[in-house]
Amino acid sequence: MSDIIRLLPDSVANQIAAGEVIQRPASVVKELVENALDAGAENIQVLIADAGRTTVQVIDDGMGMSATDARLSFERHATSKIREAADLFALRTMGFRGEALASIAAVAQVELKTRRHAEELGTHIVIAGSRVESQEVVSCPEGSNFSVKNLFYNIPVRRKFLKSNATELSNILTEFERIVLVHPEVAFTLHHNDGEMFHLPVSGLRQRITAVYGKKLNQQLLPVDVDTTMVKISGFVGRPETSRKKGAHQYFFVNGRYMRHPYFHKAVVDAYEELIPAGEHVSYFLYFEVAPANIDVNIHPTKTEIKFENEQPVWQILSAAVKEALGKFNAVPSIDFDTEGMPDIPAFNNDKQPVEPPKVHINADFNPFREMRRPALEPDMEEVLPSFEEDTAVEKRHPPKDLYDGSGEPAIEQGTLHLQYKGRFILTSVKSGLMLIDQHRAHVRVLFDRYIEQIKQKQGVSQGVLFPEILQLPVSEAAVLQGIMDDLLSAGFELSNLGGGSYAIHGVPSGTEGLDPVTLIRNMITNAMEKGSDVKGKIQDMLALTLARAAAITYGQILSGKEMCSLVDHLFACATPNYTPDGRIVLITIKEEEIEKLF
Repeated sequence: MSDIIRLLPDSVANQIAAGEVIQRPASVVKELVENALDAGAENIQVLIADAGRTTVQVIDDGMGMSATDARLSFERHATSKIREAADLFALRTMGFRGEALASIAAVAQVELKTRRHAEELGTHIVIAGSRVESQEVVSCPEGSNFSVKNLFYNIPVRRKFLKSNATELSNILTEFERIVLVHPEVAFTLHHNDGEMFHLPVSGLRQRITAVYGKKLNQQLLPVDVDTTMVKISGFVGRPETSRKKGAHQYFFVNGRYMRHPYFHKAVVDAYEELIPAGEHVSYFLYFEVAPANIDVNIHPTKTEIKFENEQPVWQILSAAVKEALGKFNAVPSIDFDTEGMPDIPAFNNDKQPVEPPKVHINADFNPFREMRRPALEPDMEEVLPSFEEDTAVEKRHPPKDLYDGSGEPAIEQGTLHLQYKGRFILTSVKSGLMLIDQHRAHVRVLFDRYIEQIKQKQGVSQGVLFPEILQLPVSEAAVLQGIMDDLLSAGFELSNLGGGSYAIHGVPSGTEGLDPVTLIRNMITNAMEKGSDVKGKIQDMLALTLARAAAITYGQILSGKEMCSLVDHLFACATPNYTPDGRIVLITIKEEEIEKLF
């Protein structure tokens, strides 16, 4: 029997390695820009065509390469960053494995022009699918110019699984932002399809953050600065009042490298405990400097998972630093009594006698909830929950056709009186027992069906706003907005592009009056970034669900008898009344037999 184990050809081995290192166009941008930084570049240009499908070009003014180094740089495990295994624990560079260029060349057509500062002529190399097609002497500027074309041209399956241009561009911008935020001493530009998206001159760290995410963020940041023998932590955290449920910008960097670290994230979250509402987040940009020997970055090919030798002490230092920043700048909320314009009341009169406290008049008929309605939903509630007058009489009604069960008997018995329990559940009698309906989820179910129909039929009704709201977005979020703009217009939003990432909101979908349209659209953008916006039906469902959740009646909202009847009727007219669009239970039924057993 012949031998069956063979060494793989270098081209195949490179393609296998590329599957881990080069996952999408954003990976190419990350690797090439990091190489430029390691080469000492002070100016880096990134040019993208068709979200990286056609071209990714990175031009730098770094040290450049000799003809021999240029050719050798495309070989696997060829690197100038380390010489031996011990060097892995003294890293000061972004790259070190020597896999990136070999992986890129294995799955794309690569062209390199490079020249060292001390030389008059440079080198021009063309490589496709790991095969060198040409190498010649050329006149070119100092530094390196990498042009990567037709990514995954020789792996059609991988190319087919690339996402839409909007999604791939969003991923590129995310990687680009992670790099520029930690290198304010380097000037960056990024162009997409000949349009400039970023122009970032050399600046301070705070200026670089606001240049990426908008000047409005400048007023929201509190500086953090602590220096110990174990770690130095600097950067900024957001004020508690700027917290939001989605879309917070949260970044950790260690020794100039972006990292994910859920354990350290928990330290920041704990520092804000009782300062922000549950479920909300604040932005932070925190930079760690530690001895290279105390961390291990060689865990994952993307180098974003980093192991610290002393995680628990660093956690405590981080938590204390954030708390100190919040306390130092009076970010901790305090009770503030408004006494401006009020006369001073002495504790004693002229006779040294205590002053009698003023009499308090109590209005026994006052009820703060009597006039409490639905400001977020009015005045367009007639379609789902008509604003009936209160009717204290027991309502005798016949259920709509949709409420009859398969035997022809009504599922909800005639003359049933709906009761509200603790402002959250609607109790009603059904043929088999007692039904409990979650009022918020039921309304989400009803509104979702209405909004998704409007979006798909492009029949969304827009309600104009008296004064246009201004939406300011960073470049990455503005790119995502363009991908969902058609569906937003179909839902009933009216937006105009003011340029520079600013949009004016002139109209909102009918039924969402009273809600903050800026927050609403930001949540939709964040959802699109998290879940992707490639499948049309998927993004439409996301938009409809976001609108429904925002416009639905809240827990604790008091409903009249007729309003409860209207909600129940519309719920059972839905195709799937038992569950919300995201799979949450809307109603449950306690069987009559179970109730009898309780007694």
